Amino acid sequence: MDRDATTLQLTSRIRPRAIFIGVLLAGTICLLTPVNNIYHRATPLGGGHFPLAPFFLFLVLALLVLLISRVFKSRVLITGSELLVMWMQMVIGSGIAYTGLSRTLFINLTAPIQFATTGNQWRETFDPLLPKGLMPSDLSAIELLYNGLPSGRSMGWLEVLAEIPWQAWSSVFFRWGLFILLSYMTMIFIINLFSRQWIVNEKLNFPLLKVPQFVSYTVDSPDGLKLLTNRFLLVGLLIPVCLHLLNGLSLHFPSVPTIQTLVLAGKYFPKEGLLSGFYKLKIYIYPAFIGFAFLTSRQISFSFWVFFLAGGLLYGILDITGYAVPASELGITFGPTLTRPEEMQMIGAYGVFFVFLVWLARHHLLDVSKQAFFLKPGGSLQSEWFDVRLSFWGVLGGFFFLILWFFWQGLSPFTAVLIISSFFMISLVATRIICQGGLAYFTLTAAPIDGLITNFGTKLFAGAGGLIGAISQKMLFVDLRESLMPSLLHSKKIHQGKNPTTLVFGGMLLTLVVSVTASVLAMMALCYRYGIRELELEWATSTTLNVYENAFRLIVNPVSSGDSVYTFAMIGTGIMLVLVFCYQRFYWWPIHPIGYLTAYSSAMRILWVSFFIGWLCNALCMKYGGVTLFRKMQYFFIGLIIGDLLMGGIWALVGQFTFSGYMVLPD
Repeated sequence: MDRDATTLQLTSRIRPRAIFIGVLLAGTICLLTPVNNIYHRATPLGGGHFPLAPFFLFLVLALLVLLISRVFKSRVLITGSELLVMWMQMVIGSGIAYTGLSRTLFINLTAPIQFATTGNQWRETFDPLLPKGLMPSDLSAIELLYNGLPSGRSMGWLEVLAEIPWQAWSSVFFRWGLFILLSYMTMIFIINLFSRQWIVNEKLNFPLLKVPQFVSYTVDSPDGLKLLTNRFLLVGLLIPVCLHLLNGLSLHFPSVPTIQTLVLAGKYFPKEGLLSGFYKLKIYIYPAFIGFAFLTSRQISFSFWVFFLAGGLLYGILDITGYAVPASELGITFGPTLTRPEEMQMIGAYGVFFVFLVWLARHHLLDVSKQAFFLKPGGSLQSEWFDVRLSFWGVLGGFFFLILWFFWQGLSPFTAVLIISSFFMISLVATRIICQGGLAYFTLTAAPIDGLITNFGTKLFAGAGGLIGAISQKMLFVDLRESLMPSLLHSKKIHQGKNPTTLVFGGMLLTLVVSVTASVLAMMALCYRYGIRELELEWATSTTLNVYENAFRLIVNPVSSGDSVYTFAMIGTGIMLVLVFCYQRFYWWPIHPIGYLTAYSSAMRILWVSFFIGWLCNALCMKYGGVTLFRKMQYFFIGLIIGDLLMGGIWALVGQFTFSGYMVLPD
């Protein structure tokens, strides 16, 4: 199936109509997501790197196209390959519409003013460091943002847009819009630079693309309807359908019995001793993530759950040995889930793994460098959107203009270089983890600036550097559940072999522009109509306030990290060095290094059981049935994924009318 699908896609031609429909659907998702997720509090339309709404629409369109083409025997209006490109456009849009950008955007840009009090002294501390135009200066515009327009609830959406004080936001949008544009363009150049190495040379597996590619192949195949009636697929589909049908009905009709998908296992473990690291353990059952785990390499899925358990066991070992490190040793940190000094292992581990990725790509990068300096003729476009020479200079140009942008905001060039480098280093590593590991849901443990503070101390960031770096980090580079770079790499894999390349790439750029514009407009309209105070934005508010509280501490009392932080960072460096060496040198080595990088991620607390079940099923299939059984069983796990997302889409539609959401996937 995979070989035939690849051959078919390599000869596919994408027509303008598909690009236009994809842009339209992406823009629609961006307009609807804030209202659905925040106001209706329904099942999130976006979320993670395999979001609900894009796949649900993709699946519905695929079924319609398949049925129409079989019934009327006419020319297919949209091919499976075109549907795949459209799906990727919607994925890009859905990420920007929520946590990828707009979810915390306006709180991030107004918190120092809105939440300033005499007690916290934010205005006195932050105002001298924030350039004019970086945040709104009109206090009434901010007040309306949080309280809503007078009679805003009775207005139509167009009326709300007309009443928004746009003048107060013009300079803010210009400055931050320039930052977002430069960051996105640099991401595109980086992905285009590494795409040949990862897709062609290393031949990475992309587990999150397996199901969309299967659906695309089904639409284009003459035996498409036969594939959809595969008994393994139908059984797999039936499990999540029944599960979520019962649980969803139980939400609305309490007399209906439920099937528990969350087990609070922490009560079975002591708060002290060897197993104390598991006293808050939770077991989540998500059929879709079990399916992704089955489709992921066994070495990777094995490493995810093993390192999660090993990380929990480390807490117990430290406890029984009496090596209890207080959380105060962390000093000032910005990591979204960083709570203990032991977790600072990730600082060293991420750095080593980034160097490992560059080392693996050394021949490719050297070849590109020679081409960029005209020491070697340019090669053909094997898997790039455009010439790699342009990518080489584009990355350097992107860094240069971002340095100028930070310098414009009052940072020193050296501080700007460190901040930008840490942003894209962590993003590149996270992209590899998500795309190779099949992690539809991923969060960082430590933030990029945490690594800088650990290595360079607090003095360098005890001013405008720390404040503006933290604001820009919060905007694009710390909440990576829906970050753009992994979606760009997935797009590049999907676009491989699609013609014309210019049209496909241009469609992606247009999708980015439309998605950012639609997301910002939709979020602004929602906030000004109802007021942030009345909306479901507790997570966005609390995490943003934590950023400014830490920035304030960094400015007023820059407490350095304790010695234990450096110790654990060095331990992480050593462990990752051993892992990458053994992974590269010994073919029998059973552990993949990226498993270690996710050991303390909050995402793995949710997904570790799914990866254990998926790995176990994969291993048993290969041991007792070989490739033949694996090929049959993969339809079952594809069915689990399709069924989970299908029911999620159905309950999202129900939530539009009932104003109560049944959560199929983690938010």
